[in-house]
Amino acid sequence: MSTRILTGITTTGTPHLGNYAGAIRPAIVASRESGADSFYFLADYHALIKCDDPVRIMRSRQEIAATWLAAGLDPERVTFYRQSDIPEIPELTWLLTCVAAKGLLNRAHAYKASVDKNLEQGEEPDAGITMGLYSYPVLMAADILMFNAKKIPVGRDQIQHVEMARDIAARFNHLFGNGKDFFVLPEALIEESVSTLPGLDGRKMSKSYDNTIPLYGTAKALKEAVARIVTDSRLPGEAKDPGASHLFTLYSAFANPGQTEAFRAELVDGLGWGEAKQRLFELLDGELGEGRERYQQLIARPDELEDILLAGAAKARKTATPFLDQLRQAVGLRSFKAQGPAASGEKKKAAKAARFVSFRDDDGSFRFRLLSADGEQLLLSRSFADGKAAGAVSKRLQQGDALDLRGEGNAFGLWLDGEEVATSPAFADAQARDNALEAVRQALQPAA
Repeated sequence: MSTRILTGITTTGTPHLGNYAGAIRPAIVASRESGADSFYFLADYHALIKCDDPVRIMRSRQEIAATWLAAGLDPERVTFYRQSDIPEIPELTWLLTCVAAKGLLNRAHAYKASVDKNLEQGEEPDAGITMGLYSYPVLMAADILMFNAKKIPVGRDQIQHVEMARDIAARFNHLFGNGKDFFVLPEALIEESVSTLPGLDGRKMSKSYDNTIPLYGTAKALKEAVARIVTDSRLPGEAKDPGASHLFTLYSAFANPGQTEAFRAELVDGLGWGEAKQRLFELLDGELGEGRERYQQLIARPDELEDILLAGAAKARKTATPFLDQLRQAVGLRSFKAQGPAASGEKKKAAKAARFVSFRDDDGSFRFRLLSADGEQLLLSRSFADGKAAGAVSKRLQQGDALDLRGEGNAFGLWLDGEEVATSPAFADAQARDNALEAVRQALQPAA
C-alpha cells in the first residue's frame, strides 16, 4: 500500500548547497522508494506573502524547478507541479477558511512573531501584517488536504502548520462528513538525520548570512566559494582537528565512508588547507557536474520546463478536480438540476445533531467540546494528559452515563465520578443557561 507524501518549495530564492544536502537530495532519494506516492510543488502563492518583486518570483520559480529536475527528480515517477497551476487549491482554501477558527490562526507562530515585533518597536500590533501572512496556515492546509497527503516532511518550525491542517480537516469532516471523512488527517514527518550544513564562516549556510556555496553555478564560482571557507591558522604539516573543521563537515556530507576516513587521516597528518579545499572542490564538482549541465539546459530552454510543469499540473488536477466537486457538493454548492425535488422542499433535510469535537491545546494537553447543532459551545472539558483519557470520558458521555449537571450562577458544570470534567460558558441570563442545560440533556441522552 502506497503512502502519499507532499513537499512544497517556496519560490523566493535560488537553491544553494545547503538546500541540496538538507532537503533536495534526501527528498529525491525518498521519491524513488517503493510505496511512495510523492507530490512536489512550487509554492508560488506562498512566495507572494514574503516577496513583492515579480521579477524575483519569476526567476526563482524557474531556478527552483530546474534545480529539482537537474538533481534527479523524475516527473514520470512523481507529481511535480506549480501551486498556481491548480485552481482548485485557492477554492479549497476558501472552503477551509470558512471553517477555520480565528482563535486557531491567532496562535500561528509567524503571526504572533510579527505582532510581538511590532509591539517591541512601539507599533500597532497588526501594523504591516497582511491577510496573506495571517491566513498562511489555511493555504498550507489546502495544499496538503487537496491531495489527502498522509506524510508531510517539514522542519520543526513547520510542525504547527501541519497540526493546524489536522484541526481544520477534522472540523470540516465533522461539519459536512455525515459519517464520512473527506480528509485524511496529515502527519508531520521530521527527518532527524538530515544535517544542517555549515556555510563559509561556519554558521548555518544561509542567504541571510551571505555564506552560501552555489549549487549549479559555474565550476569557477564553486571553486571560488570553496576557497573562501574560513579555516584556522595551522600551516601545512601541522595536525588539523577534523572535529573542529567545518570544511571537513562539508566534505563528509558528500563523501562515502572510505573517502571520509581517508580525508580525516590526511588532516591529522598535516594536509594543508589549500590542498584540503582543492579536494573538497573536486568532490563537489564530481557530485554536481552532471546536474549542473542539465540545469543549464533547462534554464536555456524554458519551454521544456514549462511543458514538464504543465504536464504535472494536469496529472495533479485529475485528483483535485473530482475531489473538489465532492467538497462543493458536501457544503451545498450543488447544481439545481442535480438536486431534484429536494430543492423545492419535498424532502426535509435531516437536522444536524450536537457533536463532540476533540482537540489538542497549546500546552500539549487534550480536551473536547460539546457543540450544539448550530455550532454553539455547550461544554468545554478540563485538560487531560493524553488523548485516550479525554476520549474515554467523551465516550462515556455519549454512551449515556448518568448525568450530574450542577448550576454555577449563569453557567454549569458536568461531573463524573465525583469530579468536574467539563464546564459551560457563562450565559447571558438564567433562561439561556437553562436552555443550554436542556440542550446538553437532549444531546447526551442514550439512543432509544
